[in-house]
Amino acid sequence: MRKSGVLAAVGVMVSLGAAAPARAAADGPARVAGESFYLSVDLSERVLYVMKDGEQVESYPVAIGQRRHPTPTGRYRIRHLVWNPRWVPPDARWARGKRPRAPGDPRNPMGRVKLFFKDPDLYIHGTHEVDSLGEAESHGCLRMRNADAIALARTVMQNGGSPRDPGWFRRVVQRVTSTREVGLSDPVLLEIHA
Repeated sequence: MRKSGVLAAVGVMVSLGAAAPARAAADGPARVAGESFYLSVDLSERVLYVMKDGEQVESYPVAIGQRRHPTPTGRYRIRHLVWNPRWVPPDARWARGKRPRAPGDPRNPMGRVKLFFKDPDLYIHGTHEVDSLGEAESHGCLRMRNADAIALARTVMQNGGSPRDPGWFRRVVQRVTSTREVGLSDPVLLEIHA
């Protein structure tokens, strides 16, 4: 992605008003009682929904896990995220022979940000492989366009008790080789359903 496109994505705050969904699921996003802010993923529709006060405020297309490496269903808490992450191949058969990739390396499959949902190796993360969106092509992670992952991470930080000013985001996005970890004081629910 061009630097200007990433900076433009960072400069745009995700509206928490009524936003038109990118693609509506047959039954809509799952509703979760007792949660004012959460994420809901419909694996059959391959859409991630952002929910605020019981209303859908945003939706994003995602790539999900392959049949051999499915994205798990269930409820998880996003407790931390990493901006400009490095990639270390997991201890898995499919990753044998793969080399670690530094932050900013165009071959780094983590993109610009990753949000941990199931340790040690399952994330929501950005990708350069935008043709995989809407498909079952990952190894269990949820892939998003880098600009969408940046917008989602900003919203998660804001609603997860770790807000930052716009200058902080600009600096993080401009310094593609500098990794920044952020813990959430109010972990965000991620519900994944089939």
